[in-house]
This record gives sequence, structure tokens and C-alpha cells, in this order.
Amino acid sequence: MSEPSPLSAAAAPWDARLARRLVWPLRGGPLTPNHLTTARLAFGVAAAVAFMHGGYGYMNLGALLLVISNFLDHTDGELARISGRSSALGHWYDLGSDALVTVLLFAGIGAGVGVSSPSLLGCPPLLLGLLAGVAVAVIFYLRMRIEAVAGKVASRQASVGGFETEDVLYLLPLVMLCNGARPFLVAAAVGGPLFAVWVALDWHRVTHTLPR
Repeated sequence: MSEPSPLSAAAAPWDARLARRLVWPLRGGPLTPNHLTTARLAFGVAAAVAFMHGGYGYMNLGALLLVISNFLDHTDGELARISGRSSALGHWYDLGSDALVTVLLFAGIGAGVGVSSPSLLGCPPLLLGLLAGVAVAVIFYLRMRIEAVAGKVASRQASVGGFETEDVLYLLPLVMLCNGARPFLVAAAVGGPLFAVWVALDWHRVTHTLPR
């Protein structure tokens, strides 16, 4: 049986393609997808803790840790696919880790911004961070439900040139390098809920156009 190319999924985003190439040599080894999910979760929690401290240095450290966590989020799924070790437990562990890291990420940024700015848009920055985090978690959940009833094509993110919407997080180190934590938090707190409403409308459209 010939081995498929590590990059056989040519339509996949660039980070997923790179993740597939990196985990390809590990497909027959002792490392499991759940190990990679745990590493992703650990880096995500560490990023949130760094953000919570506030200050320029900690914000930049948090952004770097988050990029690593975000990339590792692709490696577990790719290893599961190429090694044939997919499982329902692993799938739910991955989804739970995604939700937790997302909420902690924005809450951490909110807490960090609150160290130097007790109020933003008339609210505690931590509250804005929680609002953004919960909104993004709701978006993930709704996309999962859309995929369950209408398939992956219906829930696919917008993409351009091999980059998806969520890949904007890879720009976070640049945002923090430019001391942009406050405007990023405001954008997330406003844009996150609005996008969640849009996805909810899409969910309503999908569920009401499917044949009964």
C-alpha cells in the first residue's frame, strides 16, 4: 500500500498543511492526538495567564504562547486523520479545549488591560473580554451544529489564499508588539457578538431550508 502525500489535502489552510507535514513522521509512534490536544490546552492556559498579568512584556509573551497553541490545535486533528486514531472522546476533548482556551484568551486579555485601564467603553475590561470569549465559543458551537445537520461545506469558514477567518489570531503578536491590546479587545467585544448573531441567523436559515 503506497503512502499518501502529507499534503494531499491541497485545499486545506496553510497552517493545517504545515501541521500535517510536521506530524506525518509521528503517525506510527506512541504520540496520540490527545497528547497534542493536551499540549494545545497547556499553551492556551499559559497564554491566558500571561495576558492576565498585563504589561507590555506579558502581553507579548501571551501572544507568542497563543500562536503556538493555535497552531497545535491543527496538529491533533491531522494526526488523528493520518494515523486512523480518531475517536469520539478525542473529538469532544478537542472541542472542549477549544472553548476553554477561547474564553480564557479573551478573559485574560480583558484582565490584563484592566491592570492599567479600569474602564473601557464604560465597562470593566474583564467583562468585555468575557463577552468576546463567550461570543466566539457560541460561534464555534453553532458552526458545529450546522456541520452536523448540513455537512462540512455548509459550516466552512470564509477563506482567501489558504487563510481562514480564525487565522487572524496569528497576527496577535504584531498587535501586542504595537501595544494594541485595548483596541483589539474593543474590536473583539463589539465584533464577536455581532458575528455570533450572523452565524445564528445562518443556523436558522440552514435548519429551516433542509428537507423535513
